[in-house]
Amino acid sequence: MARADENNNAIVKEFEENVIAINRCSKVVKGGRNFSFGALVVIGNRDGKVGYGYGKANEVSDAIRKGSEAAKRNIIEVPINGTTLPHEIESKYKGAKVLVRPASGGTGLIAGGAMRAVLELAGIHDVLAKSLGANNPVNVVKATFKAIEGLSSKADVVAKRGVDSL
Repeated sequence: MARADENNNAIVKEFEENVIAINRCSKVVKGGRNFSFGALVVIGNRDGKVGYGYGKANEVSDAIRKGSEAAKRNIIEVPINGTTLPHEIESKYKGAKVLVRPASGGTGLIAGGAMRAVLELAGIHDVLAKSLGANNPVNVVKATFKAIEGLSSKADVVAKRGVDSL
């Protein structure tokens, strides 16, 4: 059991955590209102690995903890080309639509809100990104992750085509 704890602590130290949004929900009952909270958490190592999770609980701290545990289970690898992305991509999740395109060195991370946090924790330094449509942080994060999953590096394309090199 000690071995699992050591591995879990290593994961915690490796990844940086960012709380994107906290939602409060109230339920009216006979004695008054019961509040519950939902927390959207993004984790990343700033070197090509990023994950997100959504946790719900009756306390804010418990919701954040659950969200970060869910994020650790949902980590994906981001193909990075230098300090930017390999190619432009557009993605849609429900009402949120995101457009992410690579930028030349020194441009910086030009993105807003939830997309900025995801791309920052993924370790992408030069990118132009635009969130179109809905501004719901949960859907924007999911659309951003869908876009990242749709990216393919030069090595992936070469291997898929079965060519020596491009």
